[in-house]
Amino acid sequence: MDINVAGETLPMRDSLAREIEVAWQRMAAPGTWWTGAERLAIAAEARRAGDCTLCQSRKAALSPYTVDGDHDSTDDLPDVVVEAIHRLVTDAGRITEKWVLSLAPALDETAYVEIIGVIALLTGLDKLDQALGLALRALPEATASEPNRQRPKGAKRNLAWVSTLAPEDVGPEDPNPYPLHGDKNIHRGLSLVPQEVINFFDLDVELYLKDHEIRDFEHDFRAISHAQIELIAGRTSALNGCYY
Repeated sequence: MDINVAGETLPMRDSLAREIEVAWQRMAAPGTWWTGAERLAIAAEARRAGDCTLCQSRKAALSPYTVDGDHDSTDDLPDVVVEAIHRLVTDAGRITEKWVLSLAPALDETAYVEIIGVIALLTGLDKLDQALGLALRALPEATASEPNRQRPKGAKRNLAWVSTLAPEDVGPEDPNPYPLHGDKNIHRGLSLVPQEVINFFDLDVELYLKDHEIRDFEHDFRAISHAQIELIAGRTSALNGCYY
């Protein structure tokens, strides 16, 4: 597939182009806990968070928990959802377990994890467009149907501040992301909503590398080398305050 960047036609791998389209379709489709319309509202609010006056004041403060106020937002989502979205987008590095637990019971941890999944997916899509110098893509139309609201029976709170699903606890009724993408802790982070693991890593492995390719230093799987990929990844992580 070819894309137009600053008037120049450039090639894009077919596998990456395909997963980009799949990701946008999943963004607009019902998730496990949110409808397609709600998922798109979460995405729109995530894009809006960077210009929020309250978030900017909190970001500048020694502690974000010392600054009160109202977020700059629409009335499309409940206040607790807006709070979660804005904090995840603008100041995720200073989120605490106490803050995550304070969202309940107004925001169940299952719905919170799906919010993270939507934001992670959107971030991958939007940052690619920004890196290419393209305008952000307009959000698609929502697919009308209902989420299945199925929580994995084997999920436990023993790894993170939210419950996670270990590979050995995946039930026959649960989507299973682990055989395809791996079962490291980074894969388990969103596993309370298994479909979000699939949604994110289906795109991630095309933007980056598949799990088995990461440490295969005998081969280069992209047009740039392992070293170049890791330089970009490391710089991006530093800029975003990622300490994984």
